Amino acid sequence: MEQMYAYKCTKCGKLHHPRYVVCQNPDCDGREFTEVPLEGKCKLLTWTRVYNLPEGYMQPWLHFGVVEFENGVRVTGQIGFDEGIESGMELLATVGIVRTRRILYKESIDCEETGFVFVKP
Repeated sequence: MEQMYAYKCTKCGKLHHPRYVVCQNPDCDGREFTEVPLEGKCKLLTWTRVYNLPEGYMQPWLHFGVVEFENGVRVTGQIGFDEGIESGMELLATVGIVRTRRILYKESIDCEETGFVFVKP
């Protein structure tokens, strides 16, 4: 199973997502990080429905949201349901296939891209 991570600066303790080369704390210049799994409970801060999807999506729309985990890390991802979406609601963060991309070169290759999918608890 795929896993998504935040990255904790070993010098100051600031959590980052995604990973950066240098800590984003203005008072720190740390360059070493430890992985902290991002999963479980989160709160939906805001969301939107996108109708004009890129090539390869065979759906009329997708919902995307910004959530905050209990440790304060904020991330974006797909909302995995259509009804009853409200800002402030509690969700569970899972990791799943969010898109399959077909690469055409000498032969066809399907690349699965994973990301956050937020679901109701």
